[in-house]
Amino acid sequence: MRIKGEGEKEGESLRSSRISGFHEMSLEERLRVVKEFAGLTDEEVGILRNTGSLGLELADRMIENVIGATHLPLGVATNFLINGKDYLIPMALEEPSVVAAASNAARMARMRYGFRASADEPVMIGQVQVCKLRDPQAARERILEEKGRILERANEQDPVLVKAGGGARDLEARVLNTRLGPMVVVHLLVDVRDAMGANAVNTMCEAVAPPIEELTGGRVYLRIISNLATHRKARAEASFPKEALGGEEVVEGILHAHALAEADPYRCATHNKGIMNGIIAVALALSNDTRALEAGAHAYAALEGYGPLTSWEREENGDLKGRIELPIAAGILGGATSVHPVARVCRKILGVGSARELAEVMAAVGLAQNLAALRALVAEGIQRGHMRLHARNVAMAAGARGEQVEKVVERMVKERCIRIDRAREILAELGRG
Repeated sequence: MRIKGEGEKEGESLRSSRISGFHEMSLEERLRVVKEFAGLTDEEVGILRNTGSLGLELADRMIENVIGATHLPLGVATNFLINGKDYLIPMALEEPSVVAAASNAARMARMRYGFRASADEPVMIGQVQVCKLRDPQAARERILEEKGRILERANEQDPVLVKAGGGARDLEARVLNTRLGPMVVVHLLVDVRDAMGANAVNTMCEAVAPPIEELTGGRVYLRIISNLATHRKARAEASFPKEALGGEEVVEGILHAHALAEADPYRCATHNKGIMNGIIAVALALSNDTRALEAGAHAYAALEGYGPLTSWEREENGDLKGRIELPIAAGILGGATSVHPVARVCRKILGVGSARELAEVMAAVGLAQNLAALRALVAEGIQRGHMRLHARNVAMAAGARGEQVEKVVERMVKERCIRIDRAREILAELGRG
């Protein structure tokens, strides 16, 4: 039976996505509607029902309008030595070669001392926007005069966080000139401890908005966390032996590649994307907020004109030294991090005891990923190292199974023709053989 959309007349055959009460339906009812709308087979609906360890009931509680769950391959990067501690690092992503590349870079780094990493206190910024002010500068000064009272109001919202050693720590205020006139933007600086912190910060911003309006006579509109977490940066450094990299020529090539990223935003976007390949894979494995991490990293890279998040230099002995610094708002408590069963297992594998330690690990992974990508680009070209893993995905997409996969891969790699049409042709030839 087809579900008729709201406003659809009897006899109409067009599908409508305007379905009244969809959110109130049971999961099975939603699946039935989507099956009919998209013409899914029973097998395809069964795939949606296969939510793995997450389970349909838990998934249905995490977001709205649930019809199933998606899955990503979960791998483990090896060889990481960070601040003298060994780590196995869970990484969830669909892109081939990333886990292997990070592991290889970490192996080279531990030939010296591994990674040295540090992270700031987990302080997030909450923004309160105050508009329609007669005297913005006077309003700013009034807010700063009443800082203590505003912070007290903020901390009343989360006594558990305060008891754990966190809470609103400080307050800043700026006058900004905008196309709609001047406004004051208040920054509430909140130590969120081992959480990412969005819920705590947003609640505090909501709470301080009325007293700020009262103090200034203005109108508060936005009161929300900023994902440009400049008070919550993480950094890492490592030294890579020139012999392990492939010699002085490879070191020279990496330095030239980095110089291009410094000079050209078109290259720099891909340079920084490679860094985030590693960081986001760790974030996904631990069910952290990947959108916040991406936004913060690229905004930070653009603070003074878009530039690379890493820096590279040649040491006196000819080895290559790299550094990374970026905001990392990561958490090990709260939200999906605490709820998702796979995330909980991954956190146990990783063995981090705090959000700051997780940020240090992510920074080290980002640096390793950048080194691996640059080395592949200048030493052999990115496709050569990527080719076999990519070919395997293409072979499976073409329908290869079991022993057929490697046979198709071998042919495509040898021919240097990795396309799905060629994979299908090889499969057909294997079938005739």
